This record gives sequence, structure tokens and C-alpha cells, in this order.
Amino acid sequence: MSEPTETNGTAGGETAGDAGKRHVRVVLVDDHRMFRTGVQAEIGRTEETGVEVVGEAADVDQAVTVITTTRPEVVLLDVHLPGGGGVEVLRRCAALMADPERPTRFLALSVSDAAEDVIGVIRGGARGYVTKTITGADLVDSIYRVQEGDAVFSPRLAGFVLDAFASTDASPVDEDLDRLTQREREVLRLIARGYAYKEIAKQLFISIKTVESHVSAVLRKLQLSNRHELTRWATARRLV
Repeated sequence: MSEPTETNGTAGGETAGDAGKRHVRVVLVDDHRMFRTGVQAEIGRTEETGVEVVGEAADVDQAVTVITTTRPEVVLLDVHLPGGGGVEVLRRCAALMADPERPTRFLALSVSDAAEDVIGVIRGGARGYVTKTITGADLVDSIYRVQEGDAVFSPRLAGFVLDAFASTDASPVDEDLDRLTQREREVLRLIARGYAYKEIAKQLFISIKTVESHVSAVLRKLQLSNRHELTRWATARRLV
């Protein structure tokens, strides 16, 4: 596992070369190093974009450490992370989001457009959700909008999010899903996507025996009999 990294920057201010320009300090949280490198190359040209990448993290614990240490204005947060996912990062950084003077705001950046992922991080306090198909220029614009307090969503998700929170005839809580822990949800999603136990164990940094225990717990809580039924259940709720 990679170690959390930080780079130097002036908290909340502009560098001498950026005087009169927009400037925002950003932390990248994603468990794929190559993706983080690509994003930094795309948006982190500070002289041109005003975006200063002050830290990176690959899992929940690293993310909380780097965010707490660097106090960025915006965090680009992947939804699926080892250690509990993006929702757990949001939970542990709630005080930073609520800071009236220097709030840290979160923008989810994920390959997933599953309903449970989107609603989960928005309920957790994220200011927006964009998919990884976004262009570099649009991502920079989204970062600044989130810094200013706006809510930002990829066009295909905006209507869905509004419907989910405005609906008066549908419960905002899935009681069956709420029976599962965050880790059980992660295992459920990967099982439904066709991952083998060994692959899940590697991705979540847990043992195969622990994966088996989580699967048994999921089946029991959801009153399902086998992996096939679990996949159909997850697909019906757009969790895959």
C-alpha cells in the first residue's frame, strides 16, 4: 500500500505567481495510483489552472490523515476505497466540513453512477458527484464551483439526484440495505459484479475467510439463498 503523500502550499492563499488569479488547494483520494497521477497531470498545472494538489491518499485512513494535515479547500473523493469507502472518509471529516471559517468541501469523482453510491456520498456531506468521464477543463470548473459552495453533478446524474431527494412518495431509506455494514455493502457490490472471493480479498485488503464471513452475513440479513439471488437483488437496486 502506498504511503500518503503531501506537498507544500500556503493554506487557503495564493502564491506570488497567482496573485489576482483563482487558487484552490486540492487533495486527491483514489486507490489507483495511475489514476491519481493522470488527474494531477491534467488539473495540477498550478500556473495555468490555479489548482494546487497538496496531497494524495489511497485508502480511508490515509485520506483522513492527509486531509486533516493539509486542510484543503476541496477533496476529490473516490467512492470505493479500502477501509470503508468514501462515505467513511466523509463521516470522519464531518467536523472539517462544518468549519464555518475554513470548510473542506468534497467532490465525489467515481467511475460508478449507481444510485446507492451517489445518494450515499451526498447524504454523507459531499457537495457534488461527477464521473470519471469528465474532461480536465470541466473537472477544474467543478472544483472551483464546489469551493464556492455550489452543488455540482454530472449532467446525467443531476435529474436523478433531484428526483431522489424531492420525491415524496418514495422512502429515502432502503431498510434492507441499511441492515448491512459498509464493508458488507462493498463485498455485496463486488460479488454482484462477478468478482471471485480471492479477487475481493485482494481489493479490500482482507482474507478470503473474512470475505466468506461477510457473504454469509449478507445472505442471512437479506434472507437470500445463494450468490445468484444476491446478484439479482443488487442489480434490481442498481448497486452494480
